[in-house]
Amino acid sequence: MIGLLGIVIIFVMVFGGYLMAGGKLGIILKTLPFEMIMIGGAAIGAFVISNDLPAIKHVLKDVGKVFKGPKWKSADYRDILCLLFELIKLKAESAVLVEPHIESPTDSAIFQKYKKILADREAVELICDTLRSASMNYDDPHQVEEVLDKRMEMNRHHADASIHSLQAIADGLPALGIVAAVLGVIKTMASIDQPPEILGKMIGGALVGTFLGVFLAYGLIGPFAAKLKSVTDEDLQFYQLIREVLIANLYAHTPHLCIEVGRQNIPGYHRPSFNEIEAAVKELRRGAA
Repeated sequence: MIGLLGIVIIFVMVFGGYLMAGGKLGIILKTLPFEMIMIGGAAIGAFVISNDLPAIKHVLKDVGKVFKGPKWKSADYRDILCLLFELIKLKAESAVLVEPHIESPTDSAIFQKYKKILADREAVELICDTLRSASMNYDDPHQVEEVLDKRMEMNRHHADASIHSLQAIADGLPALGIVAAVLGVIKTMASIDQPPEILGKMIGGALVGTFLGVFLAYGLIGPFAAKLKSVTDEDLQFYQLIREVLIANLYAHTPHLCIEVGRQNIPGYHRPSFNEIEAAVKELRRGAA
């Protein structure tokens, strides 16, 4: 919703200011369809050339995040801490007890309490793969930590692909606007024998191309890329939290300390208080009893 509000503000301020200054929308509206075909079509074509089909689908899917915002909310951060606490505590009691939960999370009574987390493949695999690796008697926890770091880096690279694609479009739009404007000038020069009032309209139409390229780049596509980066960074923080808790567990810290390490790594506006987590943990114990 906030994204839509931003778009409305941009259009109202730009075109409202233009009208207040005495500008007329007629020339813009008349030329706009043709300029959009040239500029927008060229931008889409360049996007298709520079990406394969899976990447194109990924970008189109990620554009929705600009309006939806981050996937993980405050309640989800609390839930992931509770889930990890249950698994780590069970593992501390016996590695055999936790094995069925990490081998078949969809059938796990623990995982099924947290439907949203269970539905996220990356979160589930990150938890299960790491706990499974820990049971393989690695000589050094740093080995598992290195594997996790590489996985985080790969996730970051995959998530940034859409951001780079959108930013590349934004960077190219002003130049494509100039291309459209030059074509408009060529058309105008071919009609140089026309009266000044006609030439003025033709030149004005040509300049719409430059305006449109810059407007789309800095008013829409560029901000889309920036917003997507912000959302992606916050969503990746959720997986980073999982990493921190599991690494703390590898170093044989108590379940409570592992969860506190995770709590401290939650963004401030989502971070539950220490007492909230303690109350949630006590509720889990009562439910288990």
